Amino acid sequence: MIRTEQLVAGWQQPATAPLNLSLSTGQILGLTGPNGVGKSTILGALTGRAKCFSGEIHLRPNLRLALQTQDVPPVDGLPLSGKELLALTQASPEGLPPWLLERLDQRLDKLSGGQRHYLSLWAILQAPADVVLLDEPTNNLDTAGTEHLATALRQRVVHGAAIILVSHDDAFVSAVCDQVLVLKGVSHVG
Repeated sequence: MIRTEQLVAGWQQPATAPLNLSLSTGQILGLTGPNGVGKSTILGALTGRAKCFSGEIHLRPNLRLALQTQDVPPVDGLPLSGKELLALTQASPEGLPPWLLERLDQRLDKLSGGQRHYLSLWAILQAPADVVLLDEPTNNLDTAGTEHLATALRQRVVHGAAIILVSHDDAFVSAVCDQVLVLKGVSHVG
């Protein structure tokens, strides 16, 4: 589905060391490493948001990508309920954990940060995509949310998708990923 060869990506300047990766249907690939090594930048390059300075990105023709970023859209004062958010994204509430299912009629700005985060993750996981890209998906999630997410990711790949996730949560990465790449920093000669 996705393959990179010696990919060096960044925004204004290169931010990653050369990266080779390969992702097939049914796989969950984890990208880990310290802050600043370009994990999120790699997701940006795969979606065309960040620049490819060198190397190559090979995407299967007509590949559909869904991206969840760390950016949390502001919802203060937005009179939108969880049920309406799911309807807008055409995501089914079926399979949501009970602790969130019972709050779908509440406005988003009345939900906790973890509840809003999980709803947005759910909408991305339900998107009609071949590859789902997740940037720090366990941020703001409690243990129950993280456990439910692990199950949801496994179910998504069983149904023919692939997932790349960026995370600092080593236990989560070990539990859900079929393959893990630990990214190293770029050495700048000055």
